[in-house]
Amino acid sequence: QVQLVESGGGLVQAGGSLRLSCAASGRTFMGWFRQAPGKEREPVAAISWSGTTTYYAGSEKGRFTISRDTAKNTVYLQMNSLKPEDTAVYYCAAARTRPTGWRIPESYNYWGQGTQVTVSS
Repeated sequence: QVQLVESGGGLVQAGGSLRLSCAASGRTFMGWFRQAPGKEREPVAAISWSGTTTYYAGSEKGRFTISRDTAKNTVYLQMNSLKPEDTAVYYCAAARTRPTGWRIPESYNYWGQGTQVTVSS
């Protein structure tokens, strides 16, 4: 059983930055997803257990950076130039093995409780 504890969400003005953290109890492939009200959960980024391979979805690449500290078993999502449309609950997720489809929520075995990110205009 892998436990995930997220932190770092909050309220920020457009153009600002936030860093989300997800502490994991084991070494796994990790992903970040987000879900806005009335919308489906969508992928944001993912990273291999070693941290050497990263994946990004859509327009977040260039604004968001995923990284991990393997010694601390913690994954980070640095979010810069935030926009109101980035407002959502952000979830970290862990997969016991490297998924063939990192964007697919069903590929992950464990989920964090979610952290709210609100970007005001």
